Amino acid sequence: MKTAILALMLTLTSWITGQQQPRYAPDLSPPASKKALITGADQTEKYLPYLSGKRIGMVVNPSSQIGDKASVDSLKALGVNIVKIFGPEHGFRGDASNGAKVDDSVDPKTGIQVVSLYGKTGKPSPKDLSEVDLMIYDLQDVGARYYTYLATLHRVMEACAENDKELLILDRPNPNGYMVDGPVLDMKLKSGIGFHPVPIAHGMTVGEYAQMINGEGWLANGVKCRLKIITIANYKHSMPYTLPVHPSPNLNTQQSILLYPSLCLFEGTIISQGRGTYFPFTVLGNPDLKGQYGFSFTPVGIKGMSETPLFENQECFGLDLRNYDTQKMVKSKQINLSWLIEMYKAYPYKDRFFDFKQSKQIGNFDKLAGTTDLKEQIIAGKTEDEIRKSWEPKLNQFKKMRKQYLLYP
Repeated sequence: MKTAILALMLTLTSWITGQQQPRYAPDLSPPASKKALITGADQTEKYLPYLSGKRIGMVVNPSSQIGDKASVDSLKALGVNIVKIFGPEHGFRGDASNGAKVDDSVDPKTGIQVVSLYGKTGKPSPKDLSEVDLMIYDLQDVGARYYTYLATLHRVMEACAENDKELLILDRPNPNGYMVDGPVLDMKLKSGIGFHPVPIAHGMTVGEYAQMINGEGWLANGVKCRLKIITIANYKHSMPYTLPVHPSPNLNTQQSILLYPSLCLFEGTIISQGRGTYFPFTVLGNPDLKGQYGFSFTPVGIKGMSETPLFENQECFGLDLRNYDTQKMVKSKQINLSWLIEMYKAYPYKDRFFDFKQSKQIGNFDKLAGTTDLKEQIIAGKTEDEIRKSWEPKLNQFKKMRKQYLLYP
């Protein structure tokens, strides 16, 4: 009881003084193994008093939940004054297809103005923020560099710093938090699917990543964003975590989320990852692989997921990974390169494998890989071990840098 009271006093002191939450808060709780994991959003007692009397802006989507209800709806019902919603890729309600630009709107359920951060602009404007006292960021990330929510986080932090607004992050587990792997992004290849010099799998939560953006001076002109982070209770990076809500339309199963760091590389090739099916990012295929693989699938247009998918209405032959044992990756703590190597070898028209131009794909393989080397290494027939060795020493340097921003063991 005394321990619980002391922990509560420390939390209240932090809010009253307005100081940023320390990176390494003292652990006064019983062992995590004996307690349930609780997301930042679900710990309303830690931040509701801080929201009182403030005009709140929220960066949210369907993954932003308190219990089993949308966080916007829940907080509004609790009397929080939410004046503006900011929606990332796929929109606030999550019903826009991948890559589709989203317009500003008014949420019909709450009547709150929704500003799209995946439309005409990716960054909140000074006018948007002039009507806000405090911003809240609550998006479920999946731990992969190509996921566009990291670029959204950066832009929101930058806008808050430039307009002297504080950002409250409601932290959530990284379902691929056990893995730190892949080539570190060459910043010459910076894009919306690769915004920072990090590997493909960064092994951090959003709260940790935000501290890294600040600490490494990655915001424009070296500005710093004032952060408050509601940390996840009883969390470790090694913990398995099944997402209660799909983070985006095409990551609609736990299997797809765990395979995503490995399979998204195929977005820059002539191989379909199953967009246009109800099991995207769990299969791989191409019509030209007929006769080489027994498994097949046929992409079709699906509203809100992939409305004009690659190889629409064409039978694709390849790999079915829906029952692949993802524990193999958990044990190795590595992305899987063998599928990329295998399918390049199997595909009959080698000159088209990486150079296939198709707007329906995310596109440039080098931007996804974060390096021009990986494509050339696959073409040259390098082994997986040889490719992995080329990622050093940068990967090890990132791991060392990452440690100083971690909030969880």
